[in-house]
Amino acid sequence: MADPMRIRAQASGDKATVRVLMSHEMESGQRKDAAGKTVPAWFIQEVTATHNGKPVLAAEWGPAVSKNPFLQFAVKGAKAGDKIAVTWKDNKGDSRTDEATVS
Repeated sequence: MADPMRIRAQASGDKATVRVLMSHEMESGQRKDAAGKTVPAWFIQEVTATHNGKPVLAAEWGPAVSKNPFLQFAVKGAKAGDKIAVTWKDNKGDSRTDEATVS
């Protein structure tokens, strides 16, 4: 299983700013190893986020996203104590979900 995501969610006024650092190798499928063989593609394809169980973000990514990607977004109507959950799924079928409380 992949390392946990680092999620920070801070309320400011009527919205919360969510910052997510995902731990993932994100191979494009175009790089070659020391032996000259192509390293197979391995990247996050889907990212979703929920605010207290309701979807607030859905994104489709591809192999051009960097290793250990960073994502920042705002959630309108979020306040301190609310839960923000972020899930990613990659092209090999692995997935990870982590949750943070808005502060």
